[in-house]
Amino acid sequence: MRVLIVGGGVLGTMHAWQAVERGHEVVQLEREPEARGASVRNFGLVWVGGRAAGVELDTALRARELWERIGERVPGLGFRANGSLTVLRTPLEVRVAEQTVARDDAAERGLKLLDVEEARRLNPALRGDFEAALWCERDAAVEPRVAQPALRAALEASGRYTWLPGREVRSVTRGKVVDDQGDQHRGDVVILCTGAWLGGLVREIAGDVPVRRVRLQMMQTEPLGEALTTSVADGDSFRYYPAYRGTALDALNREQPQPETAREHAMQLLVVQRADGGLTIGDTHAYDEPFPFDTEDEPYRHLTEVAEAVLGRPLPRVARRWAGVYAQCRDTTQVVHRREVEPGVWLVTGPGGRGMTCSPAIGFDTAEAVGL
Repeated sequence: MRVLIVGGGVLGTMHAWQAVERGHEVVQLEREPEARGASVRNFGLVWVGGRAAGVELDTALRARELWERIGERVPGLGFRANGSLTVLRTPLEVRVAEQTVARDDAAERGLKLLDVEEARRLNPALRGDFEAALWCERDAAVEPRVAQPALRAALEASGRYTWLPGREVRSVTRGKVVDDQGDQHRGDVVILCTGAWLGGLVREIAGDVPVRRVRLQMMQTEPLGEALTTSVADGDSFRYYPAYRGTALDALNREQPQPETAREHAMQLLVVQRADGGLTIGDTHAYDEPFPFDTEDEPYRHLTEVAEAVLGRPLPRVARRWAGVYAQCRDTTQVVHRREVEPGVWLVTGPGGRGMTCSPAIGFDTAEAVGL
């Protein structure tokens, strides 16, 4: 079977991986010279701990296993099973963690509540003041800026994969894709993984899709000068991820409201160390379009203050800042929007902030649905 994939981000590339693994020939088209969307503007987190019980957690756990297997074959991904520590700085945050680890699925997620000494044994770089930390053993990380090229290099070695960048797709019909250079590409199945591109051709084919766009701001520092041995989050992540919902979170929201900047920008602190030693730090969430075209300084100041409080030291110089946009299902209980929009043409979009985490399992599930 010949599979045509439109979109060069991590979701499209993981669909290509599944198709090639199953013995099929793949042509993958990308309108940019290289993927430039949410797939490279993220933390590279494989984030299991905070996922909603049920389908979302199942998808994340399966994806975590797939990431590890693929990482063994493609070292360039930078896969590492580093786990995460959510640093808890108040009794109310500790109570949310206590309620979370008491649930039946805590062991499946790899969750454990640690005291300060235990947390610092795992991650000696945490020198700030805190009361406890929530450890998630199942969390992991990859290098988002190099993951897609590394995957493509492995795919090309199969002899059954063709990468065509700089090709914007103009029309899609059953078994045929036409790009803006006038070239026609024929195949048995077309899979559209167009990310936050929801207008134009996608709207013509699929109509209005039940997906919204979300904007974020992030930054990256110069090398820290020491190892940050785990990914790091703060207690505000409890407000964002569905696994932590309950009476303790209700009390946290009621009695310990977020600072104005964090509340205004729907913020949490996440920190991941890159292969070069720098720190990727974020993030914000904006849901109402039109999005601003500039980045705002106040969220960066807030992130810096919280990160420095957790680390107990000044951050290295910020080397770069950026904004990004991803596509998220309006019904956030849905992991992804997957639909056959025309015979033999599938649209797969809307994983939201779960895209990097769940893309291997989403690609697997699409392959099963399509019959690859």
